[in-house]
Amino acid sequence: MTNPLYDPFAVLQKVYGQGSWLKQALADTPIEEAHRARTAKAAYGVLENDLYLDACIRAFAPKNPKQPIRILLKVALYFLLFLGKPRYMVTDSAVSLAKKLGKGGASGFLNAFLRAFDADKVPQPAGEEERLSLAYSVPLFAAGRLLAQYGQEAEEIVRHRPPRTFVRFASEEDAAPYLAGAGAEPTPFAGVYAFPAFRRDAGYDEGKYTFQSVGSVAICYGIEPCGRLLDACAAPGGKSVLLAEKCARVTAFELHPHRAELIRAYAARMGVRNIDVVCRDSSQHDAAYDGAFDAVLVDAPCSGYGVIGENPDIKLFRKEQDIAALHQTQTAILRACAPYVKAGGCLYYSTCSVFEEENDGTVAAFLAENGAFSAEGAESPLGHKKTKYGLQFLPHLSMGAGFYFSKLRRRA
Repeated sequence: MTNPLYDPFAVLQKVYGQGSWLKQALADTPIEEAHRARTAKAAYGVLENDLYLDACIRAFAPKNPKQPIRILLKVALYFLLFLGKPRYMVTDSAVSLAKKLGKGGASGFLNAFLRAFDADKVPQPAGEEERLSLAYSVPLFAAGRLLAQYGQEAEEIVRHRPPRTFVRFASEEDAAPYLAGAGAEPTPFAGVYAFPAFRRDAGYDEGKYTFQSVGSVAICYGIEPCGRLLDACAAPGGKSVLLAEKCARVTAFELHPHRAELIRAYAARMGVRNIDVVCRDSSQHDAAYDGAFDAVLVDAPCSGYGVIGENPDIKLFRKEQDIAALHQTQTAILRACAPYVKAGGCLYYSTCSVFEEENDGTVAAFLAENGAFSAEGAESPLGHKKTKYGLQFLPHLSMGAGFYFSKLRRRA
C-alpha cells in the first residue's frame, strides 16, 4: 500500500507549488483509487485549515521549512489532529516519505517536530479578527470585512461544515431509485436533493441527473419565464441548461473556447437543444445584440467567498486587492450587457460572494449610471437576507451556500 501521506502531498504540491486549483489538481494527479476519498478529504482539509497549520509550524519549527517539507508537515499534522491517526504512524510515514522524495536530510527535523508537537501550546490570538482568521484559516482582510459587515454572524459564515453533494434530477421518477436509504435531504426546489455522499453512475451520462449547487438552482428559480434569455457568463452551463426549461431560447456567452465546449456537452448530455453557445467576451459591448433579449443574466466573476466551504483554495489565492478589481469587472459586464435587454425586460445579477462591495455595491454603481433600470423585489424559498437591491444568501441560512441575487427591470 502507498504511504498514506503520499497522494495528498502530491496533490497539494500542485496547489501550493504550481498554483493549481484543488479540483483540477485532484483530477490531474494519479491517486490510489482504493483511498481516493481519504486523499480528497486530506487535501481539502489541509487547505481548509491552512493558516492554522501555518501557526502550528511556526510554534514548533526553529525556522521556516522549505516548501516541500512544509507541505509534508501540513499533511502530517492534518492526519494527526483532524483524522486522529496515531502519532507514531504519522511520524514514521512522514520520515519515510521525506526519504522517498530525496529529502532525507529533513528526516531528523520531521521526527523531532512531530514527536514534540502539542496543539495546546500553539499561541492563540487575543483580537477577534485574528481569532476568526486563525480558527477558520480565513485571511485577515476577509475576517475584517466579514466582521465589519456581519458582526458575530461572520463566524457562522466561515464555519466548517460537512460536505454535501447537490443533485438535480430530470424528474422525480428519475430521482426515486436514488433516494431510498441514501440520507438525501430535500431542498426547496423540485427534483433537487442534498446527499452526504453520492456516487456517479450511468444515470449521469443518460441525463437522468446532474450535479448542480443549490445556489445555482436558486438563481435560476428567481428568473421569470421568457422568450429569449442571454446567460452572459455561462460556463460550465448548469444555469443555461436549467433556464432552457423556462425560456424558449437561451444564448450562452463564454470567453474561452474550451469552456464553451463544456456548455455544449452539458446541454447534449441533458437532452437540451434550445441553447446557442457563442464564444465572446461579455465585458465588450456588441450593438448587434441591442434589444435582442427579454432577459439577461450576469452571473459575474467574483471572489467566491460564499463557496469557500466547497473551494477552500479560494482562501489561499484570493487577495484583498482582487475585490476592487473584480468590482470593476462586474460593473463593466453589467454596463456592456444592459443594452441587450428589451424595454420592460429584466437584467439579473448574481455572484457567489458574501462581500457587499461585489453585490449591492456593484448594483449601486451600475444603477447610478443607468437610469433606465431600477431594482425590483426578488423572492426565494431558500433562506436569505434582504438587502437594498437584492437577496443575500448565507451558508448558515441557505443550506451551506453563500451567494447574491438582484433583479433589475428596464423601464418600458
